[in-house]
This record gives sequence, structure tokens and C-alpha cells, in this order.
Amino acid sequence: MARAIHRASPRANKPFVPVNCGAIPPELVESEFFGHKKGAFTGAIAERKGHFERADGGTIFLDEIGELPKAVQVKLLRTLQENEVTPVGSSEARKVDVRIIAATNRTLIDEVAAGKFREDLFYRLAVAIIKLPPLRERAGDIMLLVDKLLDHVNQTGASIGIKHKKLSTAAKNLMHQHGWPGNIRELLNTLHRAAVWTDDDVISLETMRDAILVAPRAHRGGCDILERPIDGGIPLESLMAEVARHYIKRALEHTHNNKTQAANLLGLGSYQTLSNWMSRYEIEG
Repeated sequence: MARAIHRASPRANKPFVPVNCGAIPPELVESEFFGHKKGAFTGAIAERKGHFERADGGTIFLDEIGELPKAVQVKLLRTLQENEVTPVGSSEARKVDVRIIAATNRTLIDEVAAGKFREDLFYRLAVAIIKLPPLRERAGDIMLLVDKLLDHVNQTGASIGIKHKKLSTAAKNLMHQHGWPGNIRELLNTLHRAAVWTDDDVISLETMRDAILVAPRAHRGGCDILERPIDGGIPLESLMAEVARHYIKRALEHTHNNKTQAANLLGLGSYQTLSNWMSRYEIEG
């Protein structure tokens, strides 16, 4: 998404510099961001530009910004306010013109409340917020992504002797039904595995089943609807209603409220049968 924003903007012909904030050792964050002068610290054998200067005129993408140490958050805030950086070991500030895009898997407002992220930096960054739903919440995107990513797999696989692959209808259906807890990275890696594991031109249902890695139930936090403790009793009727409401709403969303198509997806036979189920479980539509 960050690259798409950059490419669609007037800065498209300028640098795009992605930075994984969680992968930089704490003692090197300041140098990585703002650069350093020769001799500024042990190992600084030459002057080096930081990420902000390298991104001058373009976009810097700060991935996992919630991982930044608070000491660096102060200096990042000054950079955003003054549009300048001061390399480690230098007393002279250098002007930069950089668009900031930041991402995190944390809820930063909660981090602010817990004192782990600076409030002033949060409000300086939170000018425009884009929430990217997990793949499981946008099932309509899955097959579009599968087609695009399979093209990528075929292009990269050709260089190492992997045949051009297609997906069988059954394999596509399985991919559409999977929850994709690992989102698009999981989807891409699954396609890679399936392409590598079969010599056939068409990826079969069996190959796709083998390629999808399912985490053991013990790692899911014990919340699976089929694994709830039974010693205190099970409200079977309400559980069945919960499942029905969940999948009916998903099917209607996926088909843009086309009841005939939704009924087919749910194996209900006709739109009238679906309407009866919707009435039973008080679902509007």
C-alpha cells in the first residue's frame, strides 16, 4: 500500500525508502535514520547519509514504527516539525523534504495510554489513517490476489526451471475457503510451495491441501468454536445461530447481496431457502 501511494503521487520519480524500524539495533537507530559523520563513533570510518536524506524529495516508509525507542521518537518528532536532520557527530542540521508513511501492527493510541509511544509524535503522524483489514475480512479480494501472485510465482519460477502453473477449480475453491491468518505473505508462500511441490502443469486440490500450512489447534488460543470446554455445558442452539449468522453475512457481502448467488455459496439450493434462514436468525437484507 505504501508503494502504491508513492507510485500514484507527484513524488513517483523520487526515492522510495522502506525502513523496518523493528530490525534496527537500538544503538544504531539514530545513525540509520539521520546519518553520521566520519569518526562519530567506533566503526564510523566514513560519512554516511541516513534514511531521511536518502529519501529526500520522495517517500520514507517507516514499517513497525511502534518498535522505535522513545529516545529516537523525540528526534523523529523534531525532524517532522522542522523538516531537517542532524547527523550523529554533527552540529549542523540539513534540510529534507520527505513524505512520511508509517505502519504498525500495534494499536498506537493504546501504546500512548501505556506510556510506550509519545503522544505528540502520534498526533503528528496520524494525519491520514488507512486501516487495512486482514485478508479473512475481504474474501472478495482473494481470487484477484491469487491470479496476480500466481503470475509472479510463474515469472520467478521460470528462472529456476519451474513449469508455468495453473490452478484447478477445486484448488481455487479451497484457497477461497481458507482463513489466511498470515494474510498476503501466507498466500504468496502457499502458491510458491504448491508450484514447487508438483511437476504437473495444473495445481490440484491435493497439492494445494499439502501447501496450506495449518497451525496446530493448541496455538490458536483455545477459542475455536469446535474446541470449547464442555464440562460447564454447551449452548448448542446459540452456537449454531452464531455460525449461521456469520456465514450468511459473509456470503451476502461477498455477492453484494445477491441472494441467489449467496444461497449457492452456502449450499442452500434457492434464494427462498436463504430468505427463510435470514428470517430465522433475524438478519436484515
